[in-house]
Amino acid sequence: MISLKNKIVLVTGGSRGIGRACVELFLTAGADISFTYKSGKKEAEEIVSKYKGTSKLKSYKTDISLQKEIENTVKNILNDFGRIDVLVNNAGIWKEAAIENMSKEEWDEMMNINLTSSFLFTKYVVPGMKQNKSGKIINISSTAGQRGESFHSHYAASKGAIISFTKSLAPELGEFNITVNCVAPGWVVTDMTQEALSDNETNINIQNDIPLKKIAKPEEIAGPVIFLASDLASHITGEILNVNGGSVLCG
Repeated sequence: MISLKNKIVLVTGGSRGIGRACVELFLTAGADISFTYKSGKKEAEEIVSKYKGTSKLKSYKTDISLQKEIENTVKNILNDFGRIDVLVNNAGIWKEAAIENMSKEEWDEMMNINLTSSFLFTKYVVPGMKQNKSGKIINISSTAGQRGESFHSHYAASKGAIISFTKSLAPELGEFNITVNCVAPGWVVTDMTQEALSDNETNINIQNDIPLKKIAKPEEIAGPVIFLASDLASHITGEILNVNGGSVLCG
């Protein structure tokens, strides 16, 4: 098992789905965890209660569409934990909108939550990592950011930008011993995809389009995130790790 003992991790959107799976797997690996949530207060309290007494663990209610809240959250985490060794930019939304019907507000919401929040968390975490000459940043993208997704062009655009953001920061931060990588999932069973996957015919068609013939569980995305946060990935940076069951094959 990978050990992340004495590492301090921040996971955005950590109360549900992929974020929660990351929080729980990081805890299993011995890390101290901070995570953000917005509406999942019950789930956040449940996680903290479940793992009380194992590692240091604290949740932070944060509206990640607001710069000041992100800045204050990072400050509070640094005050509570002393530093941040690993940042997982996971929080995001997925909504449908045909291009002719999409409003400017819908576009801005998607970009603010999926892209700008990742920029801001990174902006406020990087100075401490530079000072410590060590850090791991893992961004969560999507197959939609690689191949596009009809009726979700704003989502695909935000996730494609995350990939470019990752590839840009890797050489910029490499000299400070900070690695920046990305995990790009395909379909995953989460609250966000529940409505789409609840239709049996749609669910079967999606599975049939995946070479491994199954839709990923959140834990199957968390595993690669933990790997990239570990010393096993010490010489990997600027990489887009595809976790999609073979549905999108790209370098």
